[in-house]
Amino acid sequence: MNDFISSFWANYVAVAAVVSIVACGLLLWVTARGRIAPTDDNTTGHVWDEDLREANNPLPMWWVGLFVITIIFAFVYLAFFPGLGSFNGKLGWSAVGQYEAEVAQADKDLVPVYAAFQTMPVERIAGDPKAMAIGERLFMNNCSQCHGSDARGSKGFPNLTDVDWLHGGTPDKIIETVTKGRIGEMPPMAAAVGTPDDVKNVAQYVLSLSGRSTDSVRAGLGKSKFTACAACHGIGGVGNQGIGAPRLNDEIWLHGFGENAIVAMINGGKHNVMPGQEGRLTEAQIKVVASYVWGLSNKAVALPVVLP
Repeated sequence: MNDFISSFWANYVAVAAVVSIVACGLLLWVTARGRIAPTDDNTTGHVWDEDLREANNPLPMWWVGLFVITIIFAFVYLAFFPGLGSFNGKLGWSAVGQYEAEVAQADKDLVPVYAAFQTMPVERIAGDPKAMAIGERLFMNNCSQCHGSDARGSKGFPNLTDVDWLHGGTPDKIIETVTKGRIGEMPPMAAAVGTPDDVKNVAQYVLSLSGRSTDSVRAGLGKSKFTACAACHGIGGVGNQGIGAPRLNDEIWLHGFGENAIVAMINGGKHNVMPGQEGRLTEAQIKVVASYVWGLSNKAVALPVVLP
């Protein structure tokens, strides 16, 4: 509660908590002292449904005792734990602190598990069934939200099971990508390409690069205008892994296929962000999950683990 932007709400919560507990105690005290004058049959005189009468008996002492214990417990709790607005309690407990402590303990407990993988090359880890089981769970918890549980991606999220890599598919590059994340930036290029017809012609040329059936005349006209795009995507659309520019001469379309999709990209550009896992995962965990990703597209060359 100490993250309120105004002290009013912190004070409001503190006052409400204290008043509620005090009011509970006062109610218990008042009801214990004040009794309705009994009738001859020891009832209050209240009758429901013709024959249901309210007896005028006091609360059992064990019940009163529970109320008292509850009130005392409430004050003790508020003294040691958060509950009075911005006051954190004598113990200084917080949900964030407990979470961080549990994560730190879990990381400490996992050190022996990952120790065996520290000195192993990625190609060897990718052939270890135990390591791949761990890598799969790490992937499911941290990567599948975007790339899918099968790692095949979707529109705007790369497929990690093929050999088409925006920034390179070597073990070191994958580790770098997982650690630091990536930012994909394609600026709007319509002004550099020319008129709307020029943009459509370039789209036809891009489609022709992957062997698609296109309007050859328009594709020919678009080829000369493609020079505005070749600075990143390369002559002939071969791509540039150094800056993460995708290949345009294959059958893989990250943001949609067809003239309309390509025109939309040229006109509007695209800004993609992959968050880095540094700080969320340990260095050993990143190596294992990177090995898992590398193994998805390199099953044939993953080195099997030889048991001693």
